[in-house]
Amino acid sequence: FREGAMCHIMSLLCMQIPKYPSENLLSESSVQPWLGCPQDRSRWLSMELQLERASPIGYVDIGNCGCAFLQIEVGRSSWLCDQLYLTLVPTITLMTPDDSKLGRNHCGVWMFKGGKD
Repeated sequence: FREGAMCHIMSLLCMQIPKYPSENLLSESSVQPWLGCPQDRSRWLSMELQLERASPIGYVDIGNCGCAFLQIEVGRSSWLCDQLYLTLVPTITLMTPDDSKLGRNHCGVWMFKGGKD
């Protein structure tokens, strides 16, 4: 989102910590996390972003802070409401259950790039 493309948060389907809102993901001035609220027992964070214009996605970098699983789906605003999103990054495990229980590998950066290289 940092290469001049405007991005807007369209919907947020989770409870979040007020100090670390989802808008932090769009901030160009600082690097702050988006964190879910510990009282939210669903353990699920979901956000829908919309780019200002259609743009190819060559890579995605994700900074992780306590997330066990990640999946990224994409779509187009011109699609019908019942059109399912396409999977850009299939569900992957960022932390094992043991890592989560023991507080290991809690933070890290994951980089995803398309193509065959």
